[in-house]
Amino acid sequence: MIDLKISRGAERYAQLVHAQRDELVERITRAIHEDGTVDPLPGISLYRVSSTSAPIPGVFEPAFCIIAQGSKELYVGEESYRYDPYHYCLGTVELPIASQIIEASKERPYLGLRLELDPILIGSIMVEAGLHPSENNTDVRAISVDSLDSDLLDAVVRLIRLLDAPEEAPFLAPLITREIVFRLLRGKQGDRLYHIAVLNGYVSPIARAIERFRKDFDQPLRIESIARELGLSVSWFHHHFKAITGMSPLQYQKRLRLQEARRLMLGDGLDATSAAHRVGYHNAAYFNREYKSIFGLPPMRDVERLRGVTRNNISLAV
Repeated sequence: MIDLKISRGAERYAQLVHAQRDELVERITRAIHEDGTVDPLPGISLYRVSSTSAPIPGVFEPAFCIIAQGSKELYVGEESYRYDPYHYCLGTVELPIASQIIEASKERPYLGLRLELDPILIGSIMVEAGLHPSENNTDVRAISVDSLDSDLLDAVVRLIRLLDAPEEAPFLAPLITREIVFRLLRGKQGDRLYHIAVLNGYVSPIARAIERFRKDFDQPLRIESIARELGLSVSWFHHHFKAITGMSPLQYQKRLRLQEARRLMLGDGLDATSAAHRVGYHNAAYFNREYKSIFGLPPMRDVERLRGVTRNNISLAV
């Protein structure tokens, strides 16, 4: 009898989740009719892509991302993260990535949703709910993929329903967003959100270092000087930077430089030598070797390939 009740309960749960996913697909499809991006509510972006893509470089900013239809893979350093309608992706610091649409077609386009994560909101919910980071969160990676459960999916569906209720959206969207953040904080990936909200401890200097790298990526990198400015030892800085980003500081800077060079060649029409100089490389041969080691082809051949595959960078954000 107990087994029968468990079986019926599991069946009802599966039916509920299936209905939620179907509704999410239907509502996003109505909201975005053609390939591209729309921002229907503050902090929310919807994406539609009708074909698979090659890996496209970009920067993953702090966000909660889900896929209603299709699948995607993110490449961060030497690691990859694949997610689909059964999983969500959570990123908590700015990371240079490459992203690739794995499943998409005209009949079943990739449909994604991105929710920005506001540090002030996360911090206020932490305080109000009395939530604290675990004692073992010092080496929590800044990006991860986890299972999307029914409660979290339900909140996302209710948020998207507000697209059909513009008079209600300004009042209810912030409440549902708070619920989503609360559920994330209470879930297995909660410690990652502390990367955004915690102002003291080991996260803050790493966040400042990332901001510095993003601002001065074309300048020579002096690890000892940066560590000293942050009040850290070089070994401590190296260890915790890699624990969060999955890359050493030098690898992080190199990927920022090469991705910006790729963008300049693809978007602004610069030649390889000009792009290399713009991002801080003064030796064209060295730039070509570094570029090929990351993207698999010499600069201009890679750009020609990308132009033949995609004309936009829709896939970068989700």
